[in-house]
Amino acid sequence: MKSDKRIIDALNGLLADELTAINQYMVHSEMCDDWGYEKLHKHFEKRAIDEMKHAEKLIGRILFLEGTPIVSELRKINIGASVDKQLENDHEAEYIAIKGYNEAIALAAELKDFATRDFLQEILNDEDAHMDTIEALQSEIEHMTLPTFLSTQV
Repeated sequence: MKSDKRIIDALNGLLADELTAINQYMVHSEMCDDWGYEKLHKHFEKRAIDEMKHAEKLIGRILFLEGTPIVSELRKINIGASVDKQLENDHEAEYIAIKGYNEAIALAAELKDFATRDFLQEILNDEDAHMDTIEALQSEIEHMTLPTFLSTQV
């Protein structure tokens, strides 16, 4: 099913966001593992896997719409040197992803591609949940202080 080039471009932009997020979360996961924060290591690892699944779905949708997935483009990866900076960088990445999904959903609706709109809405729901989790962790740090929070992550 041939799609409008604008939809393919939007999906490839979202794919670049997801591929960037995978890399960022994997590095954060391994850093936390190295620091001995096993719970955060698993948290970031799971998030990277979620983003891989999103990338896989986007690639599938692009191919279904007879487009070419572009997997060689990444956004700027922001690695945090501390857990609080990692969460800050991840919050920013999720904010950008949520904005991108909302824009792509609006474009799909404008072009009357309701199947793509619904497809994107499902991923957006996951991204919203990711943002909620990041904000919950940031709130814990704010309430507990960073050293106390980190002591709960071993």
